[in-house]
Amino acid sequence: MGGVDKPAVVVGGRRMLDTALDAVDDCERIVVVGPRRADLDSTVLQTQETPPGAGPVAGVAAGLAVLDADPADRVILLASDLPFAEPAMAEALAAAVQDADTVFAVDESGRLQFLLSAWRVGALTDRLRALGSAVNQPMKALVPESFGTVLFRGVTDCDTPEDVERARSTSAAAPVTIAEARTAILAAVPPLPPRAAALGTSLGATLAEPLLAADALPRIAVSAMDGYAVAGDGPWVLRDAIRYAGSDEELELAEGEAARIATGAHLPSGASTVVRDEFAVTTDTSEGPRLSRRHGVPVRDDARRRGEDWHEGYRLAAEGTAVTPALVSAAASAEVTTAGVRGPVRAHVVVTGDEIRRDGPLRHGQTRDALGPVLPQFLSWCGIHTVADTHLRDTSDSFDELFREVRRPDLIVIVGATGGGAADQLRAALDRADARIVVGRVRCRPGGSQVTALLPDGRVVLGLPGNPYAAVVTLLTTVPFIAAALTGRTPAPIQLGRIANASEVSGDATRILPAVPQPDGTWRVDPGIRTAHLAGLIDREALALVPAGAADGDLAELVPLPR
Repeated sequence: MGGVDKPAVVVGGRRMLDTALDAVDDCERIVVVGPRRADLDSTVLQTQETPPGAGPVAGVAAGLAVLDADPADRVILLASDLPFAEPAMAEALAAAVQDADTVFAVDESGRLQFLLSAWRVGALTDRLRALGSAVNQPMKALVPESFGTVLFRGVTDCDTPEDVERARSTSAAAPVTIAEARTAILAAVPPLPPRAAALGTSLGATLAEPLLAADALPRIAVSAMDGYAVAGDGPWVLRDAIRYAGSDEELELAEGEAARIATGAHLPSGASTVVRDEFAVTTDTSEGPRLSRRHGVPVRDDARRRGEDWHEGYRLAAEGTAVTPALVSAAASAEVTTAGVRGPVRAHVVVTGDEIRRDGPLRHGQTRDALGPVLPQFLSWCGIHTVADTHLRDTSDSFDELFREVRRPDLIVIVGATGGGAADQLRAALDRADARIVVGRVRCRPGGSQVTALLPDGRVVLGLPGNPYAAVVTLLTTVPFIAAALTGRTPAPIQLGRIANASEVSGDATRILPAVPQPDGTWRVDPGIRTAHLAGLIDREALALVPAGAADGDLAELVPLPR
């Protein structure tokens, strides 16, 4: 492909350069070697090999010089002509190089991928120095005597036009936009069957039928204020009886009589209205205490009459309404405790990876489980109940067993294993389970490797990227639509805000970044977010979905963050 700008070649709806950038998005610093590109994020360093066109080793040397890294640091080498590079590949290489100075990717045929590798900076520097000159050297000249390998599937590079066409034709799961992914989920995921359930235990569900009042509210006339129940126009003879809320004692007022009454107490027989305390005045007479209205106060009825709020059979909520605390409370006021509902959605959370450890001290090469303990709270924010959580080892049949054995949940949320690395078995297991892929990939950063699938029995599988930030933002932007589809309700309206610094972060795909409101009503996003942890979400109010090519002040969707 002489003379062709290979990094700019589009495969699966994206430039191969952007696919490469997404794959290394979690790296501390990123260097692109080649002709300068004005559309790259400001956080991406750019440099050029000397002389231009001097070959890949010269490019590696130029990039390493810009990094100015410590010899003990790790560096990922990634070609920009790998159309199916994934973040999981960089993660796997970075983990493997902890036990070796150099690790190369190897494809299904056993061929080393020199420009999909991880190095200790010191080891790479030594190899470059040993060559003397880096100009026009082949990459295999850098290969040391001993090195590690990691098997990846689907990492063939694009050296020829035929390679590009082959990659395009095999990109059946071409990335879709976030909006297209949501639309596909709403169209493909069938609603759960309706069931009769106690509303008090159904928060997060959706009404499968209209909610009708079983009794009037108020059931009988009651006092709306502390004051006096009176019969007739007054003044009134004040009796010494007091009507309390909940009292079942008989009390009857004759014309011209009054009695003390508490808020919520039902009116005595014969009472015509209630006069609130501040509108009433009592005087002592030889015939006993007398009650009258204060001069100049309005004449009003401070009683609530039967059915004032609703009568029996009144429709409190339509089919498709979410079961919220407000709905449960209103239903109780209407003497309704059960109803036909869909949901709530029950989820089983699965965190994958041999390197993940939740409890106890970390051993060499292990990573703390920073997601498993908190994902149920994020799911609850989306109206989903977590019924179980599991840590799954990286074995060839672990997902097959999971899909066979875990039958209770409506949704299986899997963290990690969505890419194309040797340990990433999810997509192959979905194929073996005859699952229908609803969303294969999404054109966004992070979260591009997410997958939503339907198992033959209707269970939904949501595969999230392994990095904590990528997993959580993917969950918050996708799960509400899975919940809406399963429970049969209309998703909440999308919130929008103007992004003050949109041009600073926008690229060729949607960027999902934490945002904070500004005094002028705009929002400002954090351009330097790290994906290996959730610290970037602390004290942030929303996620902003900054569109591709956005300019400062453009509108973006805002996804509220749990507080």
